[in-house]
Amino acid sequence: MVLITLVRDYIDRMLHDIPGMKVLVLDPQTVGMVSVVYSQSDLLRKEVFLVETMDNASSSRESMAHLKAVYFLRPSANNVQKLRRQLAMPRFAEYHLFFSSILKVPQIQILADSDEQEVVQQVQEFYADFCAIDPYHFTLNIQNNHMYMLPTVVDPPGMQGFCDRAVDGIASVFLALKRRPVIRYQRTSDVAKRIAQETARLMYEQESGLFDFRRTENSSLLLVIDRRDDPVTPLLNQWTYQAMVHELIGIENNKVDLMGFANIPKDQQEVVLSSVQDDFFRANMFENFGDLGMNLKRMVDDFQHLSKSSLNLQSIGDMAKFVSNYPEYRKTHGNVTKHVNLVSELSRIVEERKLMLVSQTEQELACTSGQAAAFEAVTSLLNNESVSDIDRLRLVMLYALRYEKESPVQLMQLFNKLASHSAKYKSGVCKFH
Repeated sequence: MVLITLVRDYIDRMLHDIPGMKVLVLDPQTVGMVSVVYSQSDLLRKEVFLVETMDNASSSRESMAHLKAVYFLRPSANNVQKLRRQLAMPRFAEYHLFFSSILKVPQIQILADSDEQEVVQQVQEFYADFCAIDPYHFTLNIQNNHMYMLPTVVDPPGMQGFCDRAVDGIASVFLALKRRPVIRYQRTSDVAKRIAQETARLMYEQESGLFDFRRTENSSLLLVIDRRDDPVTPLLNQWTYQAMVHELIGIENNKVDLMGFANIPKDQQEVVLSSVQDDFFRANMFENFGDLGMNLKRMVDDFQHLSKSSLNLQSIGDMAKFVSNYPEYRKTHGNVTKHVNLVSELSRIVEERKLMLVSQTEQELACTSGQAAAFEAVTSLLNNESVSDIDRLRLVMLYALRYEKESPVQLMQLFNKLASHSAKYKSGVCKFH
């Protein structure tokens, strides 16, 4: 529960110490940071009756003097400028400003100069500049970050912003954990080296006092490695529950969008998969697909037994017990429906895309030798109309990684076959030629 607890504690502290009706103002990044650890009902219990985005708060002119505003923002130049304009014409009775990372002195000065009506009650740094998707993993939700992995002579546009965001997120995690790590990085990667060095400069030079925590018996290690060092794993289909949902359907900030799938009830078109809130998911997120099916059947059987017992109401006591347990019954019903829908969709996709066959060939390419058999297997799957374009591409890439030097002629044949089946890959294949 480490990371989620840390972020929840920060939000608790923000909201608990400010009595009365509140509005919570978030930017596009902090919306995700809050939503993965705090539900709407949690916010209501803290007397938060309105959640606004920073853009809406900037465009609205409606006075809400009965509300106290709690801002939780990334300390970006854009956010500071928007906040400066809002403070010039305040809409709320009080402004409580919380930033998810280190605020620079010039930014503090800008905010101080803008608060002419003295509505700002406090400015604090709460180090939650990351999205805690489960107790031990976080993401920074950096879009198109693969672009910064491409080898170039000069930095691509946005490279410095990418590095700054990575450093801010890493620093925030260690500030929340109250640790200053030993930093190691992959020597062969320029990006890993750059992020590691900028993180070290921040922790050991620029903000050394902020990271001056008491030393613990076991020192922390920050290891910065380059994802390109293992090109094979991302090309393999995954067969555990969380990974399959992520790969085949998609998860963003623990939310799964099922709107585009047929026969999904309206109330199940967006579902939450959280290892904190969902016991079944926590127990099965790393289970393979076969075991998952058996565990799901057991869950459905248990729910059927519960449903039958709820129908057998023979006394006032039985009815009272049913009413008191009804919220839990509804929650269980929703949870069972959610997982049945998800596993059903996964099964359908596996069957439609022939992923069992595809995965078998992927594993053989990755783990066994035999160029002739591999070429035949990949060719067969490229000719299979049920195999999707992305799976065809992955198979050819795996073959290229394994046999590029050994069989360049056969590899070229696979490129041509891939291009003939998938027009969208044709220009890329020609460029590779």
